[in-house]
Amino acid sequence: MDTARTSDSALIDRDLAARAIEMARPMIEAGTRDSRINGSGVLHVVVMDPARTPLNASFEEAILYEHTFGRQRTEWDADYAGFARAKARLSWLHGQDSFRLQTAEAHRLRRGDTTLWGSVCLDGIVAAASGAEAEFDEAYSGTIAMLLRALAKEAVRQRPRELYYR
Repeated sequence: MDTARTSDSALIDRDLAARAIEMARPMIEAGTRDSRINGSGVLHVVVMDPARTPLNASFEEAILYEHTFGRQRTEWDADYAGFARAKARLSWLHGQDSFRLQTAEAHRLRRGDTTLWGSVCLDGIVAAASGAEAEFDEAYSGTIAMLLRALAKEAVRQRPRELYYR
């Protein structure tokens, strides 16, 4: 499943998010086949638009891209897309990794927030994954966020100098 929306970011758009996920594909697919890492055989990934924050967008409006690896949704044993979105929402709202929020700042959690972790916020880039063990969901999310940041840096390096981003 791929879903996408337009982006407000001058550098990070749906295509760049898809490219970062594609670069991480070999690692993620290997993990979905390893029952020690991922017993579900599924990994759902959510990437948020870094230019859309709780100050200027709803959570749904800020979702930039989603992708599923592994089994078809009809074969899922749980709502991995819902779990990934819930994790992404925490990192998006609080500007930090869900593990840190869950363990060091649990007092900030609200009724209805997920107790799951596995999302990251890297310099405002939020990525979340669900389907693997939490530490691997976090590793996949972190990898995607790092790749997306690298691709954005590459885009800046390749652009001619301008007074404003277009």
